[in-house]
Amino acid sequence: MIVVCEFITPSGLERLKQSGLEVHYDPNLWKDRAALKARLAEATALVVRNQTQVNADLLAAAPKLKVVGRLGVGLDNIVQPDLKARGVQLYFARGINAVAVAEYVLAAMLHLARNIAGAAAHVAGGGWNRSAFGGFELANKTLGLVGLGEVGLRVARRARAFGMKVVASDPMRLSWESAVEDLEIELVATPEVLRRAQFLSLHAPLTPETKELIRAETIATMPRGSYLINTARGELVNQADLVAALRSGHLAGAVLDVVDPEPLPEQHPLRGVDNLWITPHVAGLTAEAQEAVGLRVAEGVLSILGVA
Repeated sequence: MIVVCEFITPSGLERLKQSGLEVHYDPNLWKDRAALKARLAEATALVVRNQTQVNADLLAAAPKLKVVGRLGVGLDNIVQPDLKARGVQLYFARGINAVAVAEYVLAAMLHLARNIAGAAAHVAGGGWNRSAFGGFELANKTLGLVGLGEVGLRVARRARAFGMKVVASDPMRLSWESAVEDLEIELVATPEVLRRAQFLSLHAPLTPETKELIRAETIATMPRGSYLINTARGELVNQADLVAALRSGHLAGAVLDVVDPEPLPEQHPLRGVDNLWITPHVAGLTAEAQEAVGLRVAEGVLSILGVA
């Protein structure tokens, strides 16, 4: 049996059903831990998104489990050593939503530079103050990237098309790699990226080293009037320090697609900050990306199960 306890696209679900195996699909099953454990008693595969906590406790209820499929790229909710200890394989959609996230980052920068929504709201309210909404150009501005993986490279490519300069840090990249050279990306240490970035976009995984990478001390090294975009993990940013920097004007604005916790509580300090825009973790959720993720993970899970 394949248990899918969070949302999957219809095409991905249909691909699982085509295998001939029994498929139990309940996109809300993750909310009921006891019911999920009961359903896993006969399961050989479990397909999740980012809500289901897959750890030793859950795996103990799934003695026949062979594979966990993750509909996405982040693995924070999956304890990989626990999977390894039980011989359960993991399949996830590495890089499949990279274009969607990269386009979101460009959209965020354009929003910060031109404020089209604000200008449109101004006109809708009867205004016509052209001088208040001129904005500025992205051309010749410096974009800093912390993390230069599948998403970071795509952001860099699009930013270069806009005429931006790109500096980046990533311990896994070398300055003479063809992608880095072709895009004229300057690889430097993370502190140097922060020091030079007029726009800073985060694409690093959550590790002990990157947790609260953006905090009062590091924000102070960024240029006054710079902007922050985070589509990686909410825990990369000390949110209280971010609010202070936005209200003081040291940071001119920020766009967060990820926060901690998610969803954001109604009374959270991040709410009500005028130059902060928060979206509900949607950067990778384009129709095209979700379709591709569903099919890719379905195919991967079935391959591990040995089913065509």
